[in-house]
Amino acid sequence: MKIETSPLTRKLSAFVKLSASELGVLERLHERRKSFSAGRDLVHQGQSEQAAYILAAGWVVSYKIQPDGSRQIVDFQIPGDFLGLRSVLLHTSDHGIEPIVEIEAAEVMVSDLLQAFAETPRLATAILWAVSRDEAMVVEHLVGLGRRDADARMAHFLLELGVRLSLVGMGSREGYACPLTQYHLADALGLSAIHVNRVLRKLREDGLVTFRDGVVVFDHYDGLVAVADFDPAYLDHARPLLS
Repeated sequence: MKIETSPLTRKLSAFVKLSASELGVLERLHERRKSFSAGRDLVHQGQSEQAAYILAAGWVVSYKIQPDGSRQIVDFQIPGDFLGLRSVLLHTSDHGIEPIVEIEAAEVMVSDLLQAFAETPRLATAILWAVSRDEAMVVEHLVGLGRRDADARMAHFLLELGVRLSLVGMGSREGYACPLTQYHLADALGLSAIHVNRVLRKLREDGLVTFRDGVVVFDHYDGLVAVADFDPAYLDHARPLLS
């Protein structure tokens, strides 16, 4: 894959028009690209001295294990996202990272990042913007868990994924491919798998969205937006901020 069309380049290009030298630095960060199998943790909760990764292909889940052994999904990562960046800077991972499907990811050491930031301050700013978007999404997820009913929670989640995927050329207002199971959705949205099934059926019967056989189809996008009271402003990629 050419660096100009990589998911991370697509994502950062929503914020800044990357120069040839900045693209060169990004290409260097992608050099140690590896494949990882589904179901085997890339990073373990509590792990130290690990690398960060740039997800190039596939989906992963970030999660925390609670004292009773239950799992709370914190977020899902898609191509173009950094994995474990905060944990590298803080030296210890406060969550686990598990591939949902076979993935390709570029290993990035903290020394690589620091060198890249020193060479290309605009690129460093763009990556900070991307990380800030991730933090804004976590805030929205907390609001969803605490304040939205199950229908609105599901609708908001599926719409957010669509906006995120559209930024890297993998989704649109029509829909997107999605490998998540009802168990993933349950752990992410604070619902039981049975409740997830009921909510998805209701949204489908209402003519709003269909999630079947690994594909999300927006049957009535604006109607789903109304159910979720979805405002994508927190995702902040309506216009570039740097030129």
